[in-house]
Amino acid sequence: MVLAAIGTVGWGITSPAIKYWKERSRVVYREADVSRGRIVAVVNSTGTIKPVRSVLIGSFVSGPIKEIFVDFNHEVKAGDRMAQIDPLIYKANVARDQAQLATRQAEVERVKAQLQQATNDEARSKALRAENRQFISDAEMDQFRYRRQSLAAELGVAQASVDQAQASLDNSKANLDYTEIKAPVDGVVIDRKVDPGQTVAASFQTPELFTVAPDMRKEMRVFASVDEADIGLIRAAQQAGQPVHFTVDAYPDDLFEGKIFEIRKNSTTTQNVVTYPVVISAPNPELKLLPGMTASISFQVGEAKNVLRIPNAALRFYPQRDQVRKEDRKLLEGGPAGAPEDEQENTSRSAEEKADIRRNRNRRHVWVKDGEFLRAVEVITGLSDSKFTEMVSGEVKLADRLVTGIQPKNW
Repeated sequence: MVLAAIGTVGWGITSPAIKYWKERSRVVYREADVSRGRIVAVVNSTGTIKPVRSVLIGSFVSGPIKEIFVDFNHEVKAGDRMAQIDPLIYKANVARDQAQLATRQAEVERVKAQLQQATNDEARSKALRAENRQFISDAEMDQFRYRRQSLAAELGVAQASVDQAQASLDNSKANLDYTEIKAPVDGVVIDRKVDPGQTVAASFQTPELFTVAPDMRKEMRVFASVDEADIGLIRAAQQAGQPVHFTVDAYPDDLFEGKIFEIRKNSTTTQNVVTYPVVISAPNPELKLLPGMTASISFQVGEAKNVLRIPNAALRFYPQRDQVRKEDRKLLEGGPAGAPEDEQENTSRSAEEKADIRRNRNRRHVWVKDGEFLRAVEVITGLSDSKFTEMVSGEVKLADRLVTGIQPKNW
């Protein structure tokens, strides 16, 4: 009776303690609801903003810069004067060649007169010889004829000299025109590399004076580097006409939109990472996008509207074996997908096996509470963004609560 009494008292004391300890040790799960809404899948990258074209304006002639008419950020039209090189030497060359041309033209007139005189002499000698062959000998006739022919050839040389002098004059006038540096296109001056008084020498290479970016208000380009793993998605997005959104540090509250203009094939390898340049076209009516800015880019590669959305945390959660009901423990054998042993095993798989695994990568499991244990629910997933993943099919309904993690203990 004493032992029974002691046992009864002991049980009365330990039973609440065991119950309290069991309740205190119970696993408390974090949960999230299945919702409905919009999912936008993106590929993120960074890029540099550049104008569509950068026209380098140089000087064809040498000399000191006499005057500059434009500065940084000035908008110019085609034909506007931008700078003036001192034309003193080139004006003197024009005057010299004009005098040379006048000399050559006078020489032509002199030879023409001599040729006319020689022609008349030959005609008179022929007339006299027709009256009497004894008046003029054959030798004298040859002299008259060959003098006329010689002067005719000399006239051709004089006329060629006139053409040569005219070409020299045209060249000097062109060089004089080149002393005025004019804008070849409409655009904005984004760089000025000379100052008044500075001497430019165009003997060996064309010196660069200005850089003009045309059509900056109409269009700017963003040059991004995209990882080779994402190029297939980017190409599909380009074919589907998906938009591209980006921000710049200068205007953090503004969201800019563009479109994929080009995917270039000249790859770049940096530390065994292969990237491809992707060019984005974006309008710039307010000139907020300036050359050299860094853009944070999001390529929209897919969009799903009004679909069931599973929290990404629910797809990342993998329970312990003893937390799962017996029927689903086989799913955890060998560890969850993505465990290190799976990665090691993946190196020995064939290309066909790897491709088959990738095709089935959207077949996933989420976990729901089933009494004291967790139950696995298979789902087929689609697009994903930073928070949610589209559920294409599965036994998950709107407002179902999915396990996303374990609450830490507050001992």
